[in-house]
Amino acid sequence: MGDPVSSADHDSPFEGPVEYPITDELDLHAFRPKEVKEVVPDYLAACRGKGILSVRVIHGKGRGNLRRTVHSILEKLEWVASFCPASELMGGWGATMVRLRPLSGDLSGSSESGE
Repeated sequence: MGDPVSSADHDSPFEGPVEYPITDELDLHAFRPKEVKEVVPDYLAACRGKGILSVRVIHGKGRGNLRRTVHSILEKLEWVASFCPASELMGGWGATMVRLRPLSGDLSGSSESGE
């Protein structure tokens, strides 16, 4: 639980998986678009495992394709309580704030404000 998310690719200049620390922020600029569908759920699951229940996913503004992909992924994850565009100070529509449901028996989310 709480292990870094790794990314390995045959075209990568790295010899093995690259470790990405698990925090309350996931910057997708560090990943290739083809990796996003695997990275987002894996990263959020690792956050839940560490008791991190509020996560900012940075996807950038651009044309909105990556944002739509991220939102599509989030809609399918039953343990995502909610998500919305970040405030202007947190990245506006270039980032999405995600609230995760705690693991059963995990009380770390009990101090969060109500929905």
